[in-house]
Amino acid sequence: GRQPMLVGADLQRPAAVEQLRVLGAQINVPVFSEPGDPVTTAKLGLVEAQRLGKDVLIVDTAGRLAIDAEMMKQVKEISQAVQPKFTFLVIDAMTGQDAVTVAKSFDETLSIDGVILSKLDGDARGGAALSVKQVLGKPIAFASTGEKLDAFEQFHPDRMASRILGMGDMLTLIEQAEKVFEKEKAEATAARMLEGEFTLEDFLEQLQQLKKMGSLQGVMGMMPGIPKEMKNAQIPDDQVKRTEAIIYSMTPQERARPELIDGSRRVRISKGSGTTVADVNRLVKQFSEMKKMMKQMGGKGALGGKRGKGSKSSGMPDDLAAALGSRLGPR
Repeated sequence: GRQPMLVGADLQRPAAVEQLRVLGAQINVPVFSEPGDPVTTAKLGLVEAQRLGKDVLIVDTAGRLAIDAEMMKQVKEISQAVQPKFTFLVIDAMTGQDAVTVAKSFDETLSIDGVILSKLDGDARGGAALSVKQVLGKPIAFASTGEKLDAFEQFHPDRMASRILGMGDMLTLIEQAEKVFEKEKAEATAARMLEGEFTLEDFLEQLQQLKKMGSLQGVMGMMPGIPKEMKNAQIPDDQVKRTEAIIYSMTPQERARPELIDGSRRVRISKGSGTTVADVNRLVKQFSEMKKMMKQMGGKGALGGKRGKGSKSSGMPDDLAAALGSRLGPR
């Protein structure tokens, strides 16, 4: 029910305002900016928001170093000009313990209300975030795990502790999955996977749903038990697009029965998808291996034991199972 507006007061970085306009267009939120002085731009933005009847105004200011006295003076003047209800400091999670020093300097200048942690999907697990909370007594309000809009989420201290300890963040993963997966459809697909009836059509759909949850690297980072090298592995967008293009170039019969894809079909698919025959071969082979693995998992529990009728073991600690159960509801 809110009517937001963005103000581009970052006039230092080339294309910063244009990037903000692109973001605003994606979420249908107007963006105001004027060339020249950031303080004047912020003032005019406030006037424009009032004229348009907007009830939320977010002013984006330039990044700056705490040791840059002139820039710190400028951001203080912007704050005095618009009198914000909330002031948030955006801190790069990769900053490490320097984040505490930076946050203290900004808090002394602006009296910040909270911190937004960015790039939480990188190598850093965000341990500095807890230090900022401890030293300043100011909350970490939000966290960003990627560049897409759905990668911006409310910060949960308990879940961050799990990430720092390398235990994953299953609750956030479940929340994100609940937003994009239709429950009955997901259950039907899972059942087919465990019976070995999983098709390339199913795989394509699952891949597209995972993309909606954010970066694939970010999703892996929230899963417990995933080796660090896999969590830190870069999964290029063009690799995902190439996989999608190959499957789109297949006929419905080929997606349902990849074993039909002989040499001539592979040549046709590679030409249609703008890839190579080797790319097609690789996808078909990987899908076949994944399908076998899924079928084997269908007869085993989470830790490799046979599933028996009436077996209650979930293969996870009782407290985690209870937490997951409360979010997923009764089976």
